[in-house]
Amino acid sequence: MKLKIAKRNQTKMRVAIQGASGSGKTFSSLLLAYGLCSDYSRVAVIDTEERSSELYSHLGEYKVLSINAPFTPEAYIEAIEVCENERMDVIIIDSLSHEWEGLGGVLDIHANMLGNSFTNWSKVLPRHNALVQKMLNSNCHIIVTLRSKHEYVLTDRNGKSVAEKVGMKAVQKDGIEYDFTVLFELDGQHYAKCTKDRTQIFSTLIPYRLNENSGQEMKRWCIEGEGKSEADYIKLIRDCTTLDELKHLYDVYPEVRDYALEFDYRVAVIKGEMPELSNKGFIPNKPTIR
Repeated sequence: MKLKIAKRNQTKMRVAIQGASGSGKTFSSLLLAYGLCSDYSRVAVIDTEERSSELYSHLGEYKVLSINAPFTPEAYIEAIEVCENERMDVIIIDSLSHEWEGLGGVLDIHANMLGNSFTNWSKVLPRHNALVQKMLNSNCHIIVTLRSKHEYVLTDRNGKSVAEKVGMKAVQKDGIEYDFTVLFELDGQHYAKCTKDRTQIFSTLIPYRLNENSGQEMKRWCIEGEGKSEADYIKLIRDCTTLDELKHLYDVYPEVRDYALEFDYRVAVIKGEMPELSNKGFIPNKPTIR
């Protein structure tokens, strides 16, 4: 065992968006995803909502993988692996609620098991936990949508028990919110309230509509981990495959602006004016692109 100084290294976002039907969960997820990677072709949607995600195909050429009942944890895990093998940057799971409450989901599996109900939970929950670990360990950004319903409590009013609405409850296992970096709740007007925020970017904001800028803020937080070397900065530039990606990197990550010659070379490669050369190094210089 050894104590060490705490440092936030580079990470991937784990975002949950919950809301009632029609609150804009899918649309908001797609905007966040684009902000995170600047390229819809690198976004994959695992769709359990009868291909409803395709209603927004005008946004860009994102990929869709539809899964149908039974909504077992293993079906979700397999879908995530397909997206990872296709080298997607962002995976949207729309929605994760089916895995818990849908046909063939965890509650359905448990209800159809024979024997002691309490003992059966010890057989079912490891399957759900395996899916959670798959999301946490993925090398992709993960955005999940969660259906929600109003939660009520009984209060005493003048000697009578009255049901009072106290907020929204996600249709998933209790405590699922602990596994996410950021949790947004959407209202009927598509406004988001951040109820959990490890990034400290959104929690102090008044409710607003999620957009591409929200995803860009998340991306910047992810790549500003401590301990970057010159090679790390250069790799960020060389990983860009379009001019839009390069401009996005320049706009949201000021530290790379010191590598102007590397930027200029990358622009030339993307335009086809120069060949791709591995191990090509450039010295820092004043930026020349805007």
